[in-house]
Amino acid sequence: MTSRSMDSAQRSYAGRIRGEAVRAVTATLPSALDRSLERVARFAPAAVRLSLGLVFVWFGALKVAGDSPVTALVSATIPWGRTPLVIPLLGVVEILLGLGLLIGKAKRLLLLAVAVHLGGTLLTFVMAPNMTMRHGNPFLLTADGEFVLKNLVLITAAILLVSLPARSNAAAAGTVVEPPQLP
Repeated sequence: MTSRSMDSAQRSYAGRIRGEAVRAVTATLPSALDRSLERVARFAPAAVRLSLGLVFVWFGALKVAGDSPVTALVSATIPWGRTPLVIPLLGVVEILLGLGLLIGKAKRLLLLAVAVHLGGTLLTFVMAPNMTMRHGNPFLLTADGEFVLKNLVLITAAILLVSLPARSNAAAAGTVVEPPQLP
């Protein structure tokens, strides 16, 4: 056997070994990924609910303390929002919604209230377009416009949590349940 045919045989053997190793890894990887995702799925609803609650308490506390960076935005959005009590009162409502989400009682009602409240923030695009868009162009959002638009993600998270079946709501309450089967 020549050295050339020997090198070819060795390369062929090494290629088969690499191929088998790649097949073994690719066969194992999806099942490991599925197991990891199943573990995450158990706690994801609770994590989303708790993060929504924390954001609401935080933003509400800023309004009550008079340190909210969105005071002018809220005042421009709500025609009667210029009175000195409106912003702190809105902050109290947000704190109560946030605490309710953190405690986990009446979740569906609270999540619907959160979605409606956040939906109301989108009125800023109608009531104060000069604060949310540059040159009236909805594709050129200001920082305030981007801040308000991100509420679509929070609204969607609240709606998603409301729509989960009861056993997933048990997970949102902090009870570990079996995750739904992944497709």
